[in-house]
Amino acid sequence: MSKIISFILLLIATSCYGNGKLLATPGVSQIEGAAGGGLVPWAQLAGYASEDEVSISGYCTQANVDDFELSTCGVQGNLYDRIELSYTAQRFDVLPLATTLEQSIYGAKVKLYGDLVYSRYPQVSFGMQHKRLETADIAFALGAKDDSATDFYLAASKLHLGAVAGYNLLWNATVRHTRANEIGLLGFGGPQQKSHVQFEASAAILVNKHLAIGTEYRQKPDNLGLKEDDWHDVFVAWFPNKNISVTAAYINLGTIAGIEKQRGWYLSLTGYY
Repeated sequence: MSKIISFILLLIATSCYGNGKLLATPGVSQIEGAAGGGLVPWAQLAGYASEDEVSISGYCTQANVDDFELSTCGVQGNLYDRIELSYTAQRFDVLPLATTLEQSIYGAKVKLYGDLVYSRYPQVSFGMQHKRLETADIAFALGAKDDSATDFYLAASKLHLGAVAGYNLLWNATVRHTRANEIGLLGFGGPQQKSHVQFEASAAILVNKHLAIGTEYRQKPDNLGLKEDDWHDVFVAWFPNKNISVTAAYINLGTIAGIEKQRGWYLSLTGYY
């Protein structure tokens, strides 16, 4: 938590209020710290900073399924609508074992091309998420090879104005290179490791400028041979103004650590400055 506070103070010391983008266009906060949907990082950068502004945002997320609970809090910085930096702390409660796993994630994203709204082609960004599992005993017992690793991803996003019966349509596609088991909460690598490349996608309809309804899909590897399933959600995101967003979702996480049918709810709150 001290790392989050230090990061916030550093950005405040050099920032001017970010307000240069259209409402809702940054998306919300992803569980690993990037701007995007809840499960998938998008090409957009966090916050509302334009090319001559710096912005900061902070978020907390709670996701509960039948046998597990994930609590995540983090901070994000947007430097001149070109670079996004983030830090996230995750707490994962394994209810059947009455134990808790903790992970730290340091993220960075660079906009390579385009603009979500105004360019002809999609906005494209390259990102990384360096993950360190602080509690690795269970991961190693299950066959994980490492307690830290770095994900790399390439994301493309586009907002089409009035594309669906007059409503705005947003889509995103992400390709991720990863060795993470259950996003890193069960370590990295393992005896069944095959392809490192995974696909992720999101789509949303903006009902009006304050409300978006959408869905996400996230492909995941099965390095440990525990039938690690892909993730899905259906979400509603509310943007009352440029200072706050609230996201609620139904999530289907499939099988986690051999325990099947992990379905439940997700709630996230992001504040912007």
